[in-house]
Amino acid sequence: MDKIKIGVVTTSDRASSGIYEDISGVAIMDTMREYLLNECHYEYRCIPDEQDIIEKTLISLADEYSCDLIVTTGGTGPAPRDVTTEATERVCTKLLPGFGEQMRAVSLQYVPTAILSRQTAGIYSKSLIINLPGKPKSIRECLDAVFPAVPYCIDLIGGAYMEANEEVIKVFRPKAK
Repeated sequence: MDKIKIGVVTTSDRASSGIYEDISGVAIMDTMREYLLNECHYEYRCIPDEQDIIEKTLISLADEYSCDLIVTTGGTGPAPRDVTTEATERVCTKLLPGFGEQMRAVSLQYVPTAILSRQTAGIYSKSLIINLPGKPKSIRECLDAVFPAVPYCIDLIGGAYMEANEEVIKVFRPKAK
């Protein structure tokens, strides 16, 4: 079974400066541990809401650490310092807007302010980058909604083969002809 490399990036001025503990990045790693049967190696970063730092971090996780999947949390709202979406769009060579559309659709079932969310996803090199909201409950709701497509996407871009725990999450791969 392939070892999976996952980058986890929390963008938060306050968490990165130690004002409060980052529970969102931990929530992503906990969710991935539930979803995946593979052995996973996590490259975790907690960084400020600075577009150039976010861009450099995403590129580093893809190029230097060969992460199959890079998941960000935070910085996807409409506030002036929310620039994770811009950093992701600038770095990615292909955008996958369906991820953001699906996450917003699911989140709108719980909160009307989900319409303000600007989550997106895209491909850079051989990495799938997904932007998630900042709250652990929303992270899980969004990952539950989009993760079924993640392993096949990573197959298509040449990443490691992800095996999901089907008792927790059902993934979809087209049947071979």
